Amino acid sequence: MRLDQIQMRDPFVLKEPSEGRYYLYGSTDPDIWQAKGIGFDVYRSRDLEEWEGPFPAFRPAPDFWADRNFWAPEVHAYKGRYYMFATFKADGVRRGTQILAADHPLGPFRPLSDGPVTPSDWECLDGTLHVDGDGTPWMIFCHEWVQIKNGAVCAIRLSPELDRAVSEPVTLFSASDAEWVEPVSSPKNGTGYVTDGPYAYRCTNGELLLLWSSFKQGRYAQAVARSASGGVLGPWTHEPTPLFESDGGHGMIFRSFDGKILLALHTPNRTPDERPVFIELAEEDGRLSVCDS
Repeated sequence: MRLDQIQMRDPFVLKEPSEGRYYLYGSTDPDIWQAKGIGFDVYRSRDLEEWEGPFPAFRPAPDFWADRNFWAPEVHAYKGRYYMFATFKADGVRRGTQILAADHPLGPFRPLSDGPVTPSDWECLDGTLHVDGDGTPWMIFCHEWVQIKNGAVCAIRLSPELDRAVSEPVTLFSASDAEWVEPVSSPKNGTGYVTDGPYAYRCTNGELLLLWSSFKQGRYAQAVARSASGGVLGPWTHEPTPLFESDGGHGMIFRSFDGKILLALHTPNRTPDERPVFIELAEEDGRLSVCDS
């Protein structure tokens, strides 16, 4: 299969050097909004052009707590295993990010944490792993706008085993802190400012950037924030314009085997037309830009 044949939101690429392969994960249920959750599929490739799959990376056991909104799986290699951070929801349970684990990128992934690691009384989504300079693991995630109106990006320290939170959450910034972000409205949730899809990226000069997504002029857009301290707690400042604003976002960055810096995101931001795309980036002095095509 090619990327334009794969319906997927929130694409995430794991590069596995030992196999010379890339693994592509994302929100792969045909209807992630209303239908009962099916699970997460994964595709694999050697050249980023032709993809094998789908393979079932995660399917819920009959007693799994969540039944909907299976969103945004990320898979990270960490201490010899593979850890999936993914968002789930059920009636009477706040949306949150749970951590799952497997011995191979294809899975099967099984729950590691006891339910969501995000605060139980918060509506949260899109948890991502960040390991800081001294080896401490953090989960960066979004406190959702549907609950607090001005969506926030937050961080919480994890245990060395990645199975639980070991600190209180810290708010890193709010959506409206970026000057270009504009509010969205829905009949159910009213009006507010969106934060989606955080992903930490360490530049070659040591600067720490954070990708996240919001809306500009009604279109999904890819934002970039910068840590003044070089650490996860910031303080964070925001690039004055989006990195990508053509109705696409929820991005992450990876390096191809031939050394290219690639931004993976989905576009357009509408179901069922969303597709994963890879966009080559240039990095200079801690700044990212889209390469001329």
